[in-house]
Amino acid sequence: MAFDVARVRGLFPALGDGWVHLDAPAGMQVPEQVATAVSTALRAPVSGPGGIFPASQRAQGIVDAARRSVADLVGADPAGVVLGPSSAVLLQRLADAMTDDWFMGDEVLVSRLDHPANIAPWLRATQRTGSAVKWAEIDIETCELPSWQFDELVTDRTKLIAITAASGVVGTRPDLAKISAVARAHGSLMVVDASAAAPFVPLDIVGMGADVVALSAGQWGGPPVGALVFRDPSVLERLPSVSVDPMARGPERLELGPHAYPMLAGLVASVEYLADLDDAASGTRRERLLTSLGSVKAYQAGLLANLINELRSLRHVMVIGDAMRRVPALAFSIAGVKAEDGVEHLASRGVCAFADPGQYGVFSVLGVGEIGGAIRIGLAHYTNAVEMDDLVRAVAELG
Repeated sequence: MAFDVARVRGLFPALGDGWVHLDAPAGMQVPEQVATAVSTALRAPVSGPGGIFPASQRAQGIVDAARRSVADLVGADPAGVVLGPSSAVLLQRLADAMTDDWFMGDEVLVSRLDHPANIAPWLRATQRTGSAVKWAEIDIETCELPSWQFDELVTDRTKLIAITAASGVVGTRPDLAKISAVARAHGSLMVVDASAAAPFVPLDIVGMGADVVALSAGQWGGPPVGALVFRDPSVLERLPSVSVDPMARGPERLELGPHAYPMLAGLVASVEYLADLDDAASGTRRERLLTSLGSVKAYQAGLLANLINELRSLRHVMVIGDAMRRVPALAFSIAGVKAEDGVEHLASRGVCAFADPGQYGVFSVLGVGEIGGAIRIGLAHYTNAVEMDDLVRAVAELG
């Protein structure tokens, strides 16, 4: 069956504002079932876990359900799921814990494609430990992250490779399987930030070759919470604990303070939402997730391909990058128009988009700042072809 975008749009009350929401890189709008789950949990009696009374048991049940839902999303063991306020916070905790035994001469490998959340913690760790930083570079024409360079960059001194599963800026999806093979050959750990990939492609922690996967639920319409997923849960017992509970075990060792239980209830509802994106999906939640995200991937690949073709047909538009494997995030520049002026024009036509001055991250490597910055957009589950036409028509007016 074809992906029913009209049905999906009906799940989002926020779309009633009349705007074309191409602001998904900052997080999708929230479906009704997620908002309802959060508000219901706020109204219910919930206490701290560990008690025998119902409010305490309800809290523990929410945490357990949240771990299982995240585990189903990436094909992992719930015992390896760490929950927290955001992926950025959790990645910093991970870097602090993992680098206790790093020394001068050790190396960490990061990529120019990554979000700062999976770069900054590791750079701070190298400054603290005296270890060295290496950078995997992108192809400035296609914005691909060539996997062949990892054969040269990774050595037996490489303690860890931090890499994204997909760029939320230019959409590129690196070949994680090839990179992880190099990591395994040298005994290096691989930390994958899958926040931008999780809403659009089926994830498999084993297939990716990741030792740790970072997720941000807000990217797919969930509440503002994050998770780290360890392929081998026993690793958690070997890391220094940050918990205030001296008896903390497993994922609790990297969880600081009490959980935001209503947010975790929303997290569970958001994974259920992902699993039901294709109403023909059946079976276990993991099976439904694979089916639904496969349908999303196919639908948005067609939508994005048409959009790119339409934008490239406009002489005054330059689409940035041309990766073969990608998620539906896109950046482009308009000749003679600064990005901030371009998004102001789009807003006057009811289209939500972001302006990036091009001074940091991927765009700084590409020299985007020298041409007035870039306009960033991202498709969501609820994006339809009519909205793509609205965008192209508004951009054409700037020519």
